[in-house]
Amino acid sequence: MTIAPPSHGSAVWSDSRLLYALEEVVETELNRHLKVAKEWMPHEYVPWSDGRNFDGVMEGEAWAPEQSKVSDIGRTALVVNLLTEDNLPSYHHEIAQLFGRDGAWGTWVHRWTAEEGRHGIVMRDYLLTSRAVDPVALERFRMAHMSEGFESDNRHSMLHSVAYVAFQELATRISHRNTGHHSGDPVCDRMLSRIATDENLHMVFYRNLLKQAFVLAPDQTMSAVRDVVTGFRMPGHGIPGFERAAATMAIGGIYNLRIHHDDVLQPVLRFLKVLEIDGLGPEGLQAQEELGLFMAELDAQGRKFEERRQALLARRAARQG
Repeated sequence: MTIAPPSHGSAVWSDSRLLYALEEVVETELNRHLKVAKEWMPHEYVPWSDGRNFDGVMEGEAWAPEQSKVSDIGRTALVVNLLTEDNLPSYHHEIAQLFGRDGAWGTWVHRWTAEEGRHGIVMRDYLLTSRAVDPVALERFRMAHMSEGFESDNRHSMLHSVAYVAFQELATRISHRNTGHHSGDPVCDRMLSRIATDENLHMVFYRNLLKQAFVLAPDQTMSAVRDVVTGFRMPGHGIPGFERAAATMAIGGIYNLRIHHDDVLQPVLRFLKVLEIDGLGPEGLQAQEELGLFMAELDAQGRKFEERRQALLARRAARQG
């Protein structure tokens, strides 16, 4: 069923009208997702034979850094990535409120939550079994992070939320893949590659939904994309010590301005041809122009950051040599 746009004189689509108008697209994308998503078992990616008891009630061996097979940067990124996944109950609450629990929207919300749940399961099992990170510190971080709760920057608008997750799912995929590459452990790399495949499928779902939103409400969608891109923050920004961990991950080449511009924002914007869309009204044109200016400035900032990063890495290498 085709939903007519708002009547003449109506400034914007309401959330409820957009939800209804996009229902068919959600159903189409859900069916496509279910056809291409492959079943996988978290337990198959965990090196169980490496496991042994920790100290405490089991009177095992206390954790020590030398027991870890992953690199220092790998440990930092793995903790951030897992703590981000741990907040799934809050994410589910947010999207269930925004998208609803009925029809194709509700089916997707629950399917997405189930798939994301596997990520936290396999990551924690791997980290503890392989003794990749300090289990006591990890649990204390989890308690502190989840006790703070989570509120999305885009909870005020369904359209902003769709725009956000189109970029955020890709950002999460990139973070997982790069963490695996830098981990120094092939088992970790394989596990995070499996997770990244899921995240990419989630990105495709939301990206295609955003594409149809541009057809229905181009000015409104352009404004939402502008707001999301210029104010983007990863969902794990509330993790204790996130700023320091993010800086370490940036220097280590896991996630930084250069990667954010080149591998996250640009691919989605290019696929949607956001900066080429014509026929926009005054608000849409302004948002499109501001988005273009922001991307140019971010590109320049990314180049400067990469130059400084390479210089820093060279100095470190010289000292170690």
